[in-house]
Amino acid sequence: MSSNDVTRSHVCLLWGGWADERDVSHSSAVAVQGALAEAGFESVDLVDAADPELGVRLSTGAYDVAFIAMHGKYGEDGCIQGMLEVLHIPYTFSGVVASATAADKDLAKLVYRDAGIPCPAGICVARGEEVDTEAVVARLGLPLFVKPVLNGSSYGVTRVTEICQLADAIAVAHESSDRALVEECVTGTEITVPVIGNGEPEALQIVEIVTGAEFYDLKAKYEPSELHHVIPARLDPAAYVRAQELAVAAHKALGCSGCSRSDFIVTDAGEPVLLETNTIPGMTERSLLPDSAQRSGIPFPELCRRFVEWALEEGAGRL
Repeated sequence: MSSNDVTRSHVCLLWGGWADERDVSHSSAVAVQGALAEAGFESVDLVDAADPELGVRLSTGAYDVAFIAMHGKYGEDGCIQGMLEVLHIPYTFSGVVASATAADKDLAKLVYRDAGIPCPAGICVARGEEVDTEAVVARLGLPLFVKPVLNGSSYGVTRVTEICQLADAIAVAHESSDRALVEECVTGTEITVPVIGNGEPEALQIVEIVTGAEFYDLKAKYEPSELHHVIPARLDPAAYVRAQELAVAAHKALGCSGCSRSDFIVTDAGEPVLLETNTIPGMTERSLLPDSAQRSGIPFPELCRRFVEWALEEGAGRL
């Protein structure tokens, strides 16, 4: 499909929903709306997924494609993707299965391990399950990270430094997910590796994340990128290439399309350890993936145009 054909598409720009990341989603949607306009798209409708008439709007809107700018539950976990497939509307980014698998941090780790991708040791704790905190610490050590199995943008994440904090941290994670993931703390250089494309995806420049905080929390994620992003990451060349290879491997193992962004810790020994993969990363110009794309020679409007083109391409096979 030519560039002009793509820009004539009637785009439904989906944002919002009911997740903790609703405000983050709005920021992404507004940025994408501006980028698509700059790329030459003339028909882009901003649609809140929490609209009670969502089904009607989607089914009667004569949309050629949906650009999903939703994060977290219902947006990144396969739910909205399933709805769009039922309505035969092509959509950006990963399909139902890949989205659901990547969003479930515990399930995703099984996929990583099967693909030979290193990831942290950990245990999954269901809501209401009795936890022997001493046994957990004996197995995984301190400090630990506790996070909701299903959530994003660092919501509900706690860094545990003392055994007495563990039970409360698990309770916090359970506020937004019925399962909590307790993981060993892997130390080293924090990086993220964006991957874009269908068929033969490619890794973009690696972003090193520098915060001065205990971890890349919600506050840091939405501060100006120049405060926290070092592009390209300051890694040994072999570790740099290995991280890119593993990010592409994770993208393929999960079955992602369009884009993904995998977060790693690179240990002092130079081994990248995969923490998680995001199938709908933040989509403002200062967000990690667009920032890397810009440094890789892909301006934000062009990046968003490519996402629509890949969505139409992928939709031909999905639907």
